[in-house]
Amino acid sequence: MKAIRFEKTGGPEVLQVENIELPKPGEGQARVRHTVIGVNFIDTYHRSGLYKLPLPSGLGTEAAGVVEALGEGVKSLKKGDRVAYAGTLGAYAEANNVAADRLVKLPESVSDDVAAAAMLKGMTAQYLLKRTFPVKSGQTILWHAAAGGVGLVACQWAKHLGVTVIGTVGSQVKVDLAKANGCAHVLNLSQDQWMRRVRELTNGEGVPVVYDSIGKETWGGSLDCLAVRGMMVSFGNASGAVPPFEPGILSAKGSLYVTRPTLANYTRNVKELQETADDLFAVIGSGAVKIQINQRFKLSEAAKAHEALHSRDTTGATVLIP
Repeated sequence: MKAIRFEKTGGPEVLQVENIELPKPGEGQARVRHTVIGVNFIDTYHRSGLYKLPLPSGLGTEAAGVVEALGEGVKSLKKGDRVAYAGTLGAYAEANNVAADRLVKLPESVSDDVAAAAMLKGMTAQYLLKRTFPVKSGQTILWHAAAGGVGLVACQWAKHLGVTVIGTVGSQVKVDLAKANGCAHVLNLSQDQWMRRVRELTNGEGVPVVYDSIGKETWGGSLDCLAVRGMMVSFGNASGAVPPFEPGILSAKGSLYVTRPTLANYTRNVKELQETADDLFAVIGSGAVKIQINQRFKLSEAAKAHEALHSRDTTGATVLIP
């Protein structure tokens, strides 16, 4: 089968299309023949070496498809089942062997396209909004990268929950998109004095939570937007890793909290994974959250997909088609 591999870390150019032999699924595994593959910013961290992998390596952690073969001991699935996953390396390929207990069966109401685009981003939005900092109706929150893959899902979901969302974007062309997807206010990081505007929009109080996937560029400003005892939820590094900081800054700025959550720690077992996915599928099925796939590339064009991500010109979800 064809798969994207890389032998050294670096820019998009290190990604190569290779023909590889996929072994039979092992005990407890299922082979999934991919129909659609999700592209996420964490893939660029793996490729660049920010998050280190043993090399040479495959890439990608999210896909949807059909069960093609079962390993010994798998009773929960059968050949032909439509499934999706998020969190198993090797998704940039025509097929992958995945632990059966990390696969989620897809309801008829959720297409393969939507599943591949929504599993990682949508389940991330779910745990951030409902478990990391459970938002409440009537609150005002700040969400960075509101027009990005996670942002478009999360801002719609937050609005559905009765929350007023202040979203930030990186360019003026993304303002209308963020407004159309749940944001009551949209600030342009490249133009607006966004920290001052957040204070103005909250009558000087600041917000109880900031959800920040940008990292280095927004870290200090995000802390300045928080209310007393507010929580900084740092869940990504699109602009680079957050710099080291002294814990004393948290007390000086209002006894703040900081957390660095990951999806893996919120879907540790079958029960957590299924409950998270079910909640996501339900809110999509209700129509309250719409999944937008705005970029499509062939599997062989994975490098181009990564170039598009780095350009920050992408909006919504990006997928690869095997």
